[in-house]
Amino acid sequence: MKRTVVPGIIALLTIGLLARAFTSVVPGVNYLIVTILIGLLIGNTYGVPDWARPGVETHKVWLEAGIVVMGASVALDRVVAAGPTILLLVVATVTTTVLLVELLARLVFSIHEETGSLLAAGSGICGVSAVVAIAESIRVEENHIAYAAATVLLFDSTTLFVYPAVGHALGLSSTVFGIWAGLTMFSTGPVTAAGFSFSQTAGQWALLVKLTRNSMIGLAAIAYAVYYARRTGDASDSNDGDVPGGWRFLWRTFPKFVFGFLGVLLVANLGFLSGQQITSLSNASDWAFLLAFAGLGLETRLDELRSTGYKPILVVFLALLVVATAMLFVVRALF
Repeated sequence: MKRTVVPGIIALLTIGLLARAFTSVVPGVNYLIVTILIGLLIGNTYGVPDWARPGVETHKVWLEAGIVVMGASVALDRVVAAGPTILLLVVATVTTTVLLVELLARLVFSIHEETGSLLAAGSGICGVSAVVAIAESIRVEENHIAYAAATVLLFDSTTLFVYPAVGHALGLSSTVFGIWAGLTMFSTGPVTAAGFSFSQTAGQWALLVKLTRNSMIGLAAIAYAVYYARRTGDASDSNDGDVPGGWRFLWRTFPKFVFGFLGVLLVANLGFLSGQQITSLSNASDWAFLLAFAGLGLETRLDELRSTGYKPILVVFLALLVVATAMLFVVRALF
């Protein structure tokens, strides 16, 4: 019998409502962070029962839906004004992070070359999504994928809490914090949660910058595919059809919900939506994020994170420390 997603979605909603109830009693604590913590506690103590799993697995859909709808709340004039600067910062951050992780992995810690590439893509572009996309483009073994993904998830779980704490301790403005988090944190979910836990404005900037980074995944996948294909002497069809390096592969790896975000942003800023409608969409985005982060907490397995060796952790930590520190100075100077 086909299992329904309804019980799992109800479970996600219940976790979110518990978090909201807790933060209404304990002021000063962000409900999105509490939502993830409750999910982590339940998921790692009791696990996710079979009856709830189909619904819990929809949390990525809720995240993408929340991002799309959030486009209505973003002011286009701010995006246009900061656009060239943001794009340059994104390109500089991604390039620096990827190169630094590759160099540390190969020359300093002697990590397997393909594992180093997965770590570089995951930390430089869009977390586990980039790990999977690059793994597909260079066809690596499953254990390398698991190794890199576990390392990225470990940093997702920690930066989610460390970044807002650092931001408040340094007295960063919402704009500076949002851009900094969007530039240097790894996966979209934690970036969004950290941004909105800091402030609404920080969340919008973090999301905007992170989506710009995410859009580079297709190009990165093609670049890695061509590099590894040439090394193995198998580059003859790297630009055809749906093979790694082809234009269909670029389209398939591109995060298409970005188009939805841009579409909603344009519709709202061109005056097709009333103020009340924009407010309603913003509220809908908040609820979608609530479900997404409840699922993120439930599906994060701390025991899997402990299986990661120390070398990839050191590689990613050193790269993150260098890039995050440098970009913080740059962003504070520019914004």
